Amino acid sequence: MSNTSNKSVAFIGLGVMGYPMAGYLQQKGYQVCVYNRTTAKAEAWVSQYGGKCALTPAAAAAGASLVFMCVGNDDDVRSVVYGEQGVLATMAAGAVLVDHTTASAELARELAAACAKQQLGFLDAPVSGGQAGAEKGILTVMVGGSAADYSLAEAAMQSYARCVKLLGPAGSGQLAKMVNQICIAGVVQGLAEALNFAKNAGLDGAAVVEVISQGAASSWQMQNRSLTMLDDKFDFGFAVDWMRKDLSIALNEARKNGSALPLTALVDQFYAEVQQMGGGRWDTSSLIKRLSR
Repeated sequence: MSNTSNKSVAFIGLGVMGYPMAGYLQQKGYQVCVYNRTTAKAEAWVSQYGGKCALTPAAAAAGASLVFMCVGNDDDVRSVVYGEQGVLATMAAGAVLVDHTTASAELARELAAACAKQQLGFLDAPVSGGQAGAEKGILTVMVGGSAADYSLAEAAMQSYARCVKLLGPAGSGQLAKMVNQICIAGVVQGLAEALNFAKNAGLDGAAVVEVISQGAASSWQMQNRSLTMLDDKFDFGFAVDWMRKDLSIALNEARKNGSALPLTALVDQFYAEVQQMGGGRWDTSSLIKRLSR
């Protein structure tokens, strides 16, 4: 584990989440080398934060004690991990690969096994908190892996998080993220129906929310999205396209472990309708749009 004490880290994927997350690492004293498919984005990050950029994932990971990834889906993860240009080609024994992508638990277990063959650590560590949480450095990180690997990466992850927790072996982080998305789907649909009902009943929606948000009906979604939902504004974070990806992962896992997810399956279909309305890039609170068509 000789190289894990160094502060050289790599960050693969500079989307709306990864860009600020990598920035926080650099600001906290880590020497960060970034890689992004679009090189201009990586160069812009370097001009903003310092650090370095590389032309391939392998080049970014060379010499790094920790390699972070935050990309799109299972296939995107595999494309930056494997092959001559993938991070596994250059990571040194004792380094830890941390995957912040929301992906399948199956992929997490696959990567853990591939890393173990090369004497590398692995953590699946999907995040919650959306773009705003990433920009403010207050994400929640749900982690799967060994306690030893977690101890090597925990401090770095705390650079952009307010809660980081190890939940079990490889795959546990991804499973916890599925639990998170299942919770959100039902709450947003309930809020959408309630606000639509209030409007149809002739009530002042904002005034009603002001009252009921003080009691048991309150939720993060009500506190942060109800007024924008009433204003028909849906550009505040996590996109419907990404939510559908996450719900498909959860529904697939539920089929494997025998969990009934009737509400989640229904809300997933509602999101499909929002996509058909042209709302793939609207945020998840746009469920109310299909009720007011």
